[in-house]
Amino acid sequence: MNNPMDSAEFSRDPYPLLAALRTRGPVQRVRTDNGRTTWVVTGWAEARAALADPRLSKDTARYFADRPGTRSLAPAVSRTMLATDPPHHGRLRKLAMKAFTPAAVARLEPLIRAIAEELADALAARGSADLVGEFAEPLPIAVISEMLGLPVADRAAVRRWSHDLFAAGAPDTVDRASHALSDYMTRLIAARRGNLGDDVLSGLIAARDEADRLSEAELVSLAVLLVIAGHETTTHLIGNGMLALLRDEALRSRLRADPALLPAAVEEFLRHDGPITLATFRFATEPFELGDARIGAGDVVLVSPGAANRDPARFAAPDEVRLDRHRRTEPTEPAERLPGPGRPGGHLAFGHGPHHCLGAPLARVEARIAFEVLLTRFPDIRPAVESWDALEWRHTRLMHGLAGLPVLLGP
Repeated sequence: MNNPMDSAEFSRDPYPLLAALRTRGPVQRVRTDNGRTTWVVTGWAEARAALADPRLSKDTARYFADRPGTRSLAPAVSRTMLATDPPHHGRLRKLAMKAFTPAAVARLEPLIRAIAEELADALAARGSADLVGEFAEPLPIAVISEMLGLPVADRAAVRRWSHDLFAAGAPDTVDRASHALSDYMTRLIAARRGNLGDDVLSGLIAARDEADRLSEAELVSLAVLLVIAGHETTTHLIGNGMLALLRDEALRSRLRADPALLPAAVEEFLRHDGPITLATFRFATEPFELGDARIGAGDVVLVSPGAANRDPARFAAPDEVRLDRHRRTEPTEPAERLPGPGRPGGHLAFGHGPHHCLGAPLARVEARIAFEVLLTRFPDIRPAVESWDALEWRHTRLMHGLAGLPVLLGP
């Protein structure tokens, strides 16, 4: 029996299947193609607990040590910071997080806006466009490339390799892309050593060479992860958010008239149709209970932020886009500590716990600027397809994102 989560229908719209799973209980077993079973977590409370539970390990090397497989992923891709546990994870995260603090991201705003405006200029010259291929993809890849100091001539190849890493049902394509990206980053690091600058990659090289805080393998893997995570999810955030706006003329007009609402819109787009359908691999290191389920040692657990963010036990009318879910609280209590379904925000699009997305501040700023530029420059933007069903979606289980979004830009 084929796994329904590998189907084209799931890639197009995963929410009906995830909602059906949740009606049976917030933690359910799903049979995979190899005859094994995987736990899928769809409830908000259970997902939040699982994301922070130290009994759920992300150490894939440990899990597969006695489970030989046929895959040939490059170690720089299979053993990134995402596939480690504390305290090793914390050491790597600390070295990378300086580039993604709110203050560091604020300094990047002029660069992000300049890139967005340049891309919009190119679109305006034509009157029609694919918003994914010509805006939502090139914006974040250009930003992370500038941060890392990737040569302009190399960026198209880096973008292609990163894209191929998420090709569902094409393991050979994924494996080849992993080695291509890893080999490229190894060569770039070797060349950069003789000419360090003020970019993020140079800073990581200095941390490796001067303080010996990173092994060479860790350095390459961290650089690869920053490239991948630095743009894939933001691309889908922008693409899915623009689709929501194209479907709602009143919301477009409201945001155009009041750009101060854009941060709330970004949070709601993250909740309503965020880029991550299923979080990356976790396995239980010991038996424990999650919700009403008894997880066994060695069991694989997939947390679904996409499902959790539409849990009706947490969010009223979860399938609707409502900006008022994200009003700021006044200074009595931090929003993170407020209980109950009415608490502002509270989505799990960036995860929770020690693996909370490092690039969340950057993604938020990029998306806010992207929506502002597009809505301001193109007040008459509208879809160039006769039916929403004609849109193509990326075939990937982990993420939910458009392969293209054709639009008309002029009156």
